[in-house]
Amino acid sequence: MPIIISLGGSVIINEKTQLPDTKFLKEFINLIKSFKQKRFIIVCGGGTTARNYMQALKKISNPTSKELDLLGIEATLLNATLLKLAFKNYAHKTIAQNPTKRVRFKHVLIAAGWLPGHSTDYDAVLWAKTYKEKQIINITCVDMLHDKDPRIYPDAKPIPRAAWKEFFKIINSKWHPGMKAPFDPIASRLASKLKLTLILVGRNIENLRNLIKGKAFKGSIIE
Repeated sequence: MPIIISLGGSVIINEKTQLPDTKFLKEFINLIKSFKQKRFIIVCGGGTTARNYMQALKKISNPTSKELDLLGIEATLLNATLLKLAFKNYAHKTIAQNPTKRVRFKHVLIAAGWLPGHSTDYDAVLWAKTYKEKQIINITCVDMLHDKDPRIYPDAKPIPRAAWKEFFKIINSKWHPGMKAPFDPIASRLASKLKLTLILVGRNIENLRNLIKGKAFKGSIIE
């Protein structure tokens, strides 16, 4: 069974420089390639690139929510293309966008956004459903789940483990294009319905290695 990874746009694109985080991406790609006996589906988010284009469209037009989402999907496709090319032949020859259809691949399948109305987190859940995988790894810009955004509130308390019911009290309940959340609320509701386990972790490479190896790691488990 493939390991499903929702790779947040906030770790693909450095939010300070507004550019791809080449140091992290190089280390991440080398990490994935080191697990030669495992298969991965890596779903790429849009991050700052998506939000910047959405803001630009708002300034020059009066876009609908669907139009903003379509623009965001293009940003995920750009990020996915960057990863696919960086993986070279180790990645499947095409980028996947429809998570309801199985793809025959050897090592790594890179995926981008699919349809308006939700984020790539939701796509990751659909990939898990399609491949009957019961766990999703969400790599984001914070090390674990907190009771509030630790980037804004220094007193935010870490939550190493939570039930989906508790998780829903922390995240925003409604989806909007470009939103920042530990995990898309629409994706979270579907993941809860499917009884999936969500693992939230940061970008620390050794921590990710431990997680994939089944060793102790720093992060949060929602189930």
